[in-house]
Amino acid sequence: MNVVKATRHFEEWLGQRTDIVLKDLRIKHASMKVSVFPFLRATYYRWAQLWPDACPELAKAPHVLAVGDLHVENFGTWRDIEGRLIWGVNDFDEASPLSYTNDLVRLAVSAHLAVEAGHLPLKRREICDAIVEGYIEGLRVQGVPFVLGEKHVWLRSIAENELRDPIRFWAKMDALPSVKGDVPVSALDALEHLMPARDIDYRLAHRVAGLGSLGHQRFVAVANWNGGRLAREAKALVASAAYWAKGHEGATEILYQAIIGRAIRCPDPFVQLRGRWICRRLSPHCSRIELTTLQLQKDEIRLLHSMGFETANVHLGQRSARKPILAHLQKQKSKWLHRATEQMINLVREDWKMWKSDGYE
Repeated sequence: MNVVKATRHFEEWLGQRTDIVLKDLRIKHASMKVSVFPFLRATYYRWAQLWPDACPELAKAPHVLAVGDLHVENFGTWRDIEGRLIWGVNDFDEASPLSYTNDLVRLAVSAHLAVEAGHLPLKRREICDAIVEGYIEGLRVQGVPFVLGEKHVWLRSIAENELRDPIRFWAKMDALPSVKGDVPVSALDALEHLMPARDIDYRLAHRVAGLGSLGHQRFVAVANWNGGRLAREAKALVASAAYWAKGHEGATEILYQAIIGRAIRCPDPFVQLRGRWICRRLSPHCSRIELTTLQLQKDEIRLLHSMGFETANVHLGQRSARKPILAHLQKQKSKWLHRATEQMINLVREDWKMWKSDGYE
């Protein structure tokens, strides 16, 4: 099955489980042709299909409740219940039981492609070592959340910059087009559940964001409240594409709430799964961080080390897996992540070239 046929089959599977926004799906298809980095981000379903055969031994490594679609733009900031600024993995749409190696290899592949695209000023030879070193450190200390206060000042400085300024952020929210037509009652209920008070008047808007979930319904409620602005988002979810790749046609579980509830992290109290809607607060500092907004210093390899450490924070949600993972890592040959990364990059690149020439218009 080539990538074009796989995409068609996956989208048929997806359409049986949620209402697809065709206009957004066409944007996704076009973005997949632009370059190999957005293609990777948009095609986790294809990764899930290729991974077990491409890296069979690594796919048999100790399993955890994994992110699945981990990549360098799947990190962001939020405020915890104490109002502290937290940094970490920002999207768990594709959470499912997988080998821990899946997340590490996919993260490394995305970093290599981001460097190639000019989004990260890093040396390619350092990428895999930084990720593995951060991951092992996270496992050994049994995880520590990233609180951007008196610690991790360097990370706070690159995450907070003028492109995340409140004026810019709310201008973007105001520019979102208002929703026309019917909206599922379940989506409205999910949005209103996260409001700070009852009966707040809000404008309902449509938001195009991300790549992996582009095509899913996504609604944003924007309001004025007590002298300031607020926004809440509800996005339609289905179970991970990993289930599609394994041929599971029946009902499958959405594991978003499970993975964030078990991981070592300071949770965002406004991220909640309500039925099949994942809901969150949107604000200048409660959102995914795009690479183009980062104020990186040259060779800021610490960022990838932190991403590896944060991946361990997530995997430690399955406490019993810690020792087996460390034992498995101890047995791996030198440069194992480099070799697996190169193998998957080659497959992703081949798929992208085919999509660029034969994919949907």
